[in-house]
Amino acid sequence: MRRLLARRMKFHLFGAFFVSVGCAALYKFGVAEPRKRAYAEFYKNYDPMKDFEAMRAAGVFESAQPK
Repeated sequence: MRRLLARRMKFHLFGAFFVSVGCAALYKFGVAEPRKRAYAEFYKNYDPMKDFEAMRAAGVFESAQPK
């Protein structure tokens, strides 16, 4: 029973470290990178003036009246 806590603590610390690194890698490659690619693809062809004109024509803005 001697040094049982230290031995178990070492095992759990290493396990927690590897699980957290795995979760971080999973999030980065499963969520963050695809999100970055989606944003890049969206803004590659995005025309803010065209979008503004469409919203203004729909009556979204109170201060900008449609032409």
